Amino acid sequence: MSKIEINNVYKIFGPSPKKILPMVQEGATKEEVLEKTGHTVGLDNVSLKIDEGETFVCMGLSGSGKSTLIRHINRLIDPTSGVVSVEGTDVMSLDKNKLIDFRRHKMSMVFQRFGLFPHKTVLENVGYGLEVQGKKPEDKNKVAMEKIEAVGLSGFENQYPNQLSGGMQQRVGLARALATDTDILLMDEAFSALDPLIRSDMQKQLLDLQGELKKTIVFITHDLDESLKLGDHIGILNGGRLVQVGTPIEIIMKPADDYVSAFVKDVNRAKVIKAKIIMKSVNEVDNIDKSNLVKINEDQFIEEFLPQVVCSNANCEVVDKSGNTKGYLTQKELSKALAKEHLKEAVKTN
Repeated sequence: MSKIEINNVYKIFGPSPKKILPMVQEGATKEEVLEKTGHTVGLDNVSLKIDEGETFVCMGLSGSGKSTLIRHINRLIDPTSGVVSVEGTDVMSLDKNKLIDFRRHKMSMVFQRFGLFPHKTVLENVGYGLEVQGKKPEDKNKVAMEKIEAVGLSGFENQYPNQLSGGMQQRVGLARALATDTDILLMDEAFSALDPLIRSDMQKQLLDLQGELKKTIVFITHDLDESLKLGDHIGILNGGRLVQVGTPIEIIMKPADDYVSAFVKDVNRAKVIKAKIIMKSVNEVDNIDKSNLVKINEDQFIEEFLPQVVCSNANCEVVDKSGNTKGYLTQKELSKALAKEHLKEAVKTN
């Protein structure tokens, strides 16, 4: 069973969404519905499954429906039609008290604008969710400090939000979400307000944390590089419709339509494709020259090891963090992934 399932969900904003629903179900576009009825289509027959422990990134342009989608998972928004279930439980079936409990213990949310309490210290902000859960002060502070350390903010626990940079404030928001130890983490444009360098640092931190914690993460962004870097699977929305779901390599190599093609045409693939995505597993490789192998980590991006591989004219042994062999990556596979005739050309242009 998938961790999260969204089945045939429609969301129409306006005074009479139920009356407009048949029009949308018959194929009217978002623009047609708005022009003829004044209603706005947020989601148009969206269905997807998100597995436990994966990072699912939902992306699209402004108005595509991505933030509307994530707010259905914790029922900040009710669908006009369709079913949203978490671990087999229909979220719409929860009464008020069960819904509150569900939000407190099952999932946490990180917002674009941080959402910190200005009158509370970093320690108090991070521990707030635990306080709501009814944890004892000593237990709350112990866990809060652990998460503050995990996001690299040791020494700042007694500072207030206005004393921190934007990147540090977002770290506080992330620590607060992690502190409640929920299974699911919802991140709505969490890094979009950050400067590029800080944003890149936060992306790396999230990848490192996810490598340890294995949360189920739903991450919303309008940035393709970010989605390719973070996502195990990516869903692309256009006008409320889910036009493609796939792994980063599937999105890049096999775009479903012109809309997706336009997104990926200028992607620097070496920056966003990890070794584990394109490697051949041990069982898939019959004969490979092991006399000249470059050892690389499965979570490394191509650009990190490409120059070394090209200069040594070697194939790669892909290992996990413990050094166990996960598979092999030949120069042929690298060339194919980069869509370049020669690897040396890829090094020069990337």
